[in-house]
Amino acid sequence: MAVRGKDAPPASDQSADRYRAPALDKGLDIIEVLAEREAGLSQAEIAKELGRKPNEIYRMLDRLVRRGYVLRTDADQYELTLKLFELAYRQSPTRRLASHALPHMRRFAQVTGQACHLSVQERGSLTVIAQIDAPGYWGFGIRLGSRLGLLDTGSGLVMLAFASAASRDLMMLENSKPSQAVMSELSAAIERVRGQHYAMMPSQQTEAVYNIAVPVFSSPGNIVGVLACPYLQHLDTDRLPGREAVLGHLQGVAQSLSQPAGHGGNLPGATTPSDAPRTDGD
Repeated sequence: MAVRGKDAPPASDQSADRYRAPALDKGLDIIEVLAEREAGLSQAEIAKELGRKPNEIYRMLDRLVRRGYVLRTDADQYELTLKLFELAYRQSPTRRLASHALPHMRRFAQVTGQACHLSVQERGSLTVIAQIDAPGYWGFGIRLGSRLGLLDTGSGLVMLAFASAASRDLMMLENSKPSQAVMSELSAAIERVRGQHYAMMPSQQTEAVYNIAVPVFSSPGNIVGVLACPYLQHLDTDRLPGREAVLGHLQGVAQSLSQPAGHGGNLPGATTPSDAPRTDGD
């Protein structure tokens, strides 16, 4: 295990480590060490893991016990309580994701003239948890709370493409088993979406609508939701982006939503609303 605490940060990280809080770092190091072990650890064992002396962490351990984050057992070992778990679930992760996404989605709608929605996987389908209408006097949008299919929507293909194998198998079990021919087409579509990192396809429910969908990650390789735009081409103006440009905007929003959770990497073709070109056509 890597030694924490006293290690000096690499030169490349020194600017990011400018405002250090050693006591806070020490407390977080202790919590992280205890989180990695199912059984409790003694004060001496914790100190050894951190590359410190036992007396260096005594006061911090005492405060963590008094605040209820750590439990001291009768055997003089320390283990985490459920307090961190309880704090994490005081606010719904889904509600936090939707709240964080809405300002970005509003900006997307203003720049592109298109509606957009964010959905998460729930019991074999997708549920829309955030939605923004197109800003004009007409448009096409998905209602908040709508349930979307996994097998016949762009959002569903994106979710299946980036879910883990175990999650994907479970989602498929929760759906009616399609025929062998449909499964073959579905597998090819999933591979295509995974390779290009997005779905762009004619809607299977509504004529003239194109489904454009991209993944949102909570950590590298861990999809948490799908951001989608039911694209309609405007014939009354040439000032709005076409399909490819709208895809770039959508990828830029998905990247912004993924970065705070640690995903970080640029999505292929992603653009920001301020610098993407306006084009007519697709």
